Amino acid sequence: MASGLATYDALLRDAAVALTAAGIDNARFEARLLLAHAGGVSVEWLIAHGGEVAPVAAVEALRALTARRVRREPMAYVVGEREFWGLPFKVSPAVLVPRPDSETLIEAALALMPGRTKPWRIVDLGVGSGCLLLTLLREFPNARGVGMDASAAALTMAATNAEALGVGARASLVDGDWRQPGWAERLGGPFDLLVANPPYVETAAIDGLMPDVAQFEPRLALDGGGDGLAAYRAIAGEAAGLVVPGGRVLIEAGEGQAPEISRLFSDAGFGVGMPWRDLGGIDRIVPATH
Repeated sequence: MASGLATYDALLRDAAVALTAAGIDNARFEARLLLAHAGGVSVEWLIAHGGEVAPVAAVEALRALTARRVRREPMAYVVGEREFWGLPFKVSPAVLVPRPDSETLIEAALALMPGRTKPWRIVDLGVGSGCLLLTLLREFPNARGVGMDASAAALTMAATNAEALGVGARASLVDGDWRQPGWAERLGGPFDLLVANPPYVETAAIDGLMPDVAQFEPRLALDGGGDGLAAYRAIAGEAAGLVVPGGRVLIEAGEGQAPEISRLFSDAGFGVGMPWRDLGGIDRIVPATH
């Protein structure tokens, strides 16, 4: 990578070449994000000032960041942040990277929960970065929420994001693991809305995922057991006690899993609606009513 009296444009070009050689899509786009982060400037500033010489500190920082991305560490971890629903979320390897597919759950909640100003009670099982729960608390300004996670590091990250987004006073974060008995009793329900993006990858399939995911994202947030549905069984088994009569469940599904997840909630006494599709046309969110 260029060093010494290198311009921002030269650094951008070299970083893009390195990312392309590593097989990363959208290499120039990612290189510009890395350079902006390394230089502490905006992407817009880079476009306008690309001919200027970059300070040595920015050159060294870009070299380190590019090396991490070349090893296929997710971009969100490299820069420490990911946007979700237009909001900035701090992320680390302790939490799953928020994905655009999951925004489908927010769309469904806004459509199915009438009254933006009602004091809804919301629970998010497997809160991770907090992207689902905290976004909902921003959209429903009088709602209160509980986020559960088995990872203490994830709860710390969610708490950081809650404070940064101005909803910390309305969010309670609870240590809990749906693989252990009695987990639902710790949440203080019942709730008007239960949301979750559980781990849904079959255990045997994890190592075959993209290296960005398989090698870096937390296995606890990926591993759905032998058939990918272990967490859904645990949640469906407790959902009736967690959701008020007439309350909603919105739960994210992996590709092809919606029919079986729908059956699990139907067997648990819920009325199950048609799945909500993500932008790729995949049945992504299973809605159920108690």
